Amino acid sequence: MPIINHMMHQINNDVANLQRGLHPGNLAFWYEKIIKETKEMAPPWLQDKIKVNQDPILPLKFNLDISKRAVRYFVIAVDNNIDQMPYSTKLYFLKVQEILETEMNKSLV
Repeated sequence: MPIINHMMHQINNDVANLQRGLHPGNLAFWYEKIIKETKEMAPPWLQDKIKVNQDPILPLKFNLDISKRAVRYFVIAVDNNIDQMPYSTKLYFLKVQEILETEMNKSLV
């Protein structure tokens, strides 16, 4: 019985950690950090073309408003921070990178 309790406790902790990684406040924190670093890397004339807005009604929805010329700086900033992110946050930002890459490739066609 103690092994089952230990396993259930571990599963409960794992699920809680995954939930915290996708909490809107956590995602907003990482977006803010990444946008700040992106702006620091980008040339001054691009800095005002790098923004993210969190939807007030749907807090898990973020609108990334970024110039195509600034996307590479955003990707570098994500790469620089990916190892410090919780697992589920990391998966989220890897998906954001994938979507950005897909959109960039569409514009090249």
